[in-house]
Amino acid sequence: MSTNSPEKKLFLIDAFAIIFRSYFAFGSNQRYNSEGLNTSVTLGFANTLLEILKKQKPSHIAVVFDMPGKTFRNDLFPEYKAHRNETPEDIIASIPYVRQLIDGFNIPMLGEVGYEADDVIGTISKMAEKEGFQTFMMTPDKDFAQLVSDNIFMYKPSRSGKPAEVWGVPEVQDKFEIEHPEQVIDILGLWGDAADNIPGIPGIGEKTSKKLIGKYGSIEELLKNTDDLKGKQKENVINFGEQGLLSKRLATIELNVPVEVDFDAMLIDNWDEEKLLAIFSEMEFRFLAQRVLGVDIVKKGKSEKLAPKVNIDIKEKVKTTVPANGQMDLFGGAIETEEDDFTDDEIKTITDAKPTYKLIDGSFEITSFIKQLSKQKSFCFDTETTGLNTQIAEIIGISFCWKSGSGYYVNIPVGKEQEIMNAFKDVFSNEKTEKIAQNLKYDINILKRYGVEVKGNLFDTMLAHYLLEPDMKHGMDFLAETYLNYRPISIEALIGKKGKNQLNMRDVDLKTVTDYATEDADITWQLKALFSSRLETKKVKDLFYNIEMPLVSVLSNMECSGITLNSETLNEFSKELEVDIEALEKSVLDQAGKEFNVGSPKQLGEVLFDELKIDEKAKKTKSGQYSTSEETLQKLAGKHPIIDDILTFRQLKKLKSTYVDALPLLVNERTGKIHTTYSQAVAATGRLSSVNPNLQNIPIKTEKGREVRKAFIPSEGNELYAADYSQVELRLMAEMSKDENMVAAFQANHDIHSATAARVFGVKMDEVTREMRGKAKMVNFGIIYGISAFGLSQRLNIKRKEAKALIDEYFKNYPGVKRFMEDSVDNAKEVGYVQTIMKRKRFLKDINSSNAIVRGYAERNAINAPIQGSAADVIKIAMINIDRAMKEQNLKSKMILQVHDELVFDVVPEEKAIIPALVKDKMENAVQTVVPLTIEGAFGKTWLEAH
Repeated sequence: MSTNSPEKKLFLIDAFAIIFRSYFAFGSNQRYNSEGLNTSVTLGFANTLLEILKKQKPSHIAVVFDMPGKTFRNDLFPEYKAHRNETPEDIIASIPYVRQLIDGFNIPMLGEVGYEADDVIGTISKMAEKEGFQTFMMTPDKDFAQLVSDNIFMYKPSRSGKPAEVWGVPEVQDKFEIEHPEQVIDILGLWGDAADNIPGIPGIGEKTSKKLIGKYGSIEELLKNTDDLKGKQKENVINFGEQGLLSKRLATIELNVPVEVDFDAMLIDNWDEEKLLAIFSEMEFRFLAQRVLGVDIVKKGKSEKLAPKVNIDIKEKVKTTVPANGQMDLFGGAIETEEDDFTDDEIKTITDAKPTYKLIDGSFEITSFIKQLSKQKSFCFDTETTGLNTQIAEIIGISFCWKSGSGYYVNIPVGKEQEIMNAFKDVFSNEKTEKIAQNLKYDINILKRYGVEVKGNLFDTMLAHYLLEPDMKHGMDFLAETYLNYRPISIEALIGKKGKNQLNMRDVDLKTVTDYATEDADITWQLKALFSSRLETKKVKDLFYNIEMPLVSVLSNMECSGITLNSETLNEFSKELEVDIEALEKSVLDQAGKEFNVGSPKQLGEVLFDELKIDEKAKKTKSGQYSTSEETLQKLAGKHPIIDDILTFRQLKKLKSTYVDALPLLVNERTGKIHTTYSQAVAATGRLSSVNPNLQNIPIKTEKGREVRKAFIPSEGNELYAADYSQVELRLMAEMSKDENMVAAFQANHDIHSATAARVFGVKMDEVTREMRGKAKMVNFGIIYGISAFGLSQRLNIKRKEAKALIDEYFKNYPGVKRFMEDSVDNAKEVGYVQTIMKRKRFLKDINSSNAIVRGYAERNAINAPIQGSAADVIKIAMINIDRAMKEQNLKSKMILQVHDELVFDVVPEEKAIIPALVKDKMENAVQTVVPLTIEGAFGKTWLEAH
């Protein structure tokens, strides 16, 4: 039978890809039934299934799920997917309903423990190819391109008005600039994947990876020809070649998953009307029930017939000819767009809106425009630049808006940047004028490079939305579609997609740039009007104006100041690590009594468990090899000297590649410093995050890791001063819980872990042993995160019964803490959120979930979020007050880093006596508390010495 026969057309749906797509497509317009259950995911999935059945007419279909737990990739690389954001609670709660829906359509659900859905889909696709199927892998994930063949296709679902795409071999060849789809794996190995935390090779992005694989064909061949390369690229490929090969393995879709495949079970059959009616009723999908089942849902769980029961085979239903307008239901009749339809057809664009955008070009027009701009009490602006790095990007224009539907774009030609920026200095520094922007800190940093200070009242729409909906996305395009039903011009429409044919913004004609840039300012102006009133309604206005907005300027100053890095120190340390790594590798090989690749989990597993027999009970993973993950080896520590050597070997390899070798590459050539970027709108708890590079993850717990901090040094002639809050989260737990015993311990300046140990173990303070204190410390910090007896037993390696006794004794001695935890959960169940000491809200939609696992997660957040968020509030206030005091006193020293509960300062010699007292005062008195907030501070010639 021909592979093109519709009787052999198989659709394999990547379940979670469609689940996430469904959730985020609704944005802030999430759908709920009358009982408050979020139905967006289930509705989106239902419409997706119906669309496939209707338009694609498959003969066979299956849905593939990722299974809980780790996969073989975690054994290869423990950090795999480690940085992914937490899955929204509404998605977790929706999964059982999606499964119920799929079951109602009589579609088989597949998955295999130890593997990802990608692997299962890949395995089935290759099996189906041999059986004469034409297979469509329904997913937006680019990784699947490696599987494409003459009879295996990628089906990328429609999104945001864009039609669905089908990728065959020609499309993959064109998009990845390769000869064979399998080479996609090599491209991904070089490029890496930030979403999955696949490291790739530093300095090699999409464009370069395509070029290198196009020339050499594979990573292996590239590594054989490093002499062809030059400069930093050559250095990176040589130093990180092994990391590239590991990344290639991580990106390779497994094609031999031991999954049971029954193609007959995938044959499309009649759906189960009773099951579908049950799920449609539960979700209250009235229009779907009418359209698909011919029934009307009168009340939840009840229905009445609108039409005779349709007993037609689905294959017959979907073969009906589609009308010219494309609108038909599964029974061949025309349909109208209903309120339950998963559609975005109504979203408007610049063509529909017809705004009035004007180009301002030339000195005369700019002078005239500035006079008009100076009269405005409030205006929105947006800078257009040559890149995203504020320390090197050049400005090419600024757009302005102060009236919806209109705006202006000031063109800034090459060579005229400083002249034009000087003309705008007075406007931006006018403290009586409100300035509005999306991601305002970026624009402030760009203008600062040209000597332009942005002063006055500030409003950042990104941060406003972050406070209103902390768990949602905050990008401008997303906000425009969600709140304004408007789709902005994409950057790809101006300069094309990434690749050799991509234009520079300076190459685009001014009319096109004017529309693109001014539209951004116009949209931001409209969003500001919406968000400003909602800030008051949701009672986060004070938090916005008194903390988040003042902090923007503080963080801007810190980012622009940067911190000096002694690259030579790291280069020398890299050589030391190389010696240590080689010595450890030799020790491992000597103990093994044979040559093998220590970096290969498969070979290592065979040595440890087949030959050395360190653990007779060691189990193999689904991939047929032993687990050698860090978690596995940590449990075996002490059983054989080789285990400790392997753990240290891995630790040093990671330290060298991630920090020691990588940081010097990030030093800015213009300033000679490292400039991180602080993000205020990432962590829902309110904590700041640091990126490019992430300085909050610089190691501190190990001796070798601490060496990295030696490379961070002050400006010439200065010293670093580091001030760190002492146990701030525990102190805030005492403050918020008002537990008498805990409050008293802190007020008496007792070591809280020793005080807890004395109470829990019933001994005097001077009788507390190191082991007792260690256990008490684990309980103290674990309680904040809602630790269970099982979790505590795992961390302390003690019996569960003993762990439960510890927790029970803890609550007996700290009853106020237990009461605070219970009250936090109860209040969250009543109002739907918890809040910090400064009234920052964390919404917990699943706090009343009927699913115990989902509800438990929300309950732990109800306990932890107020504490962690309050700690974030405290240090933000301290930073604002310190910055203000330093300006008032005209100090030359600078605050340059914020890392968790620590602040770092670059201090000039004449202010060495001033800074510690100022910092101590502002940090310890950031908020008024009964429990003292104390800091520890020190000077040093390096960050390590100061810390």
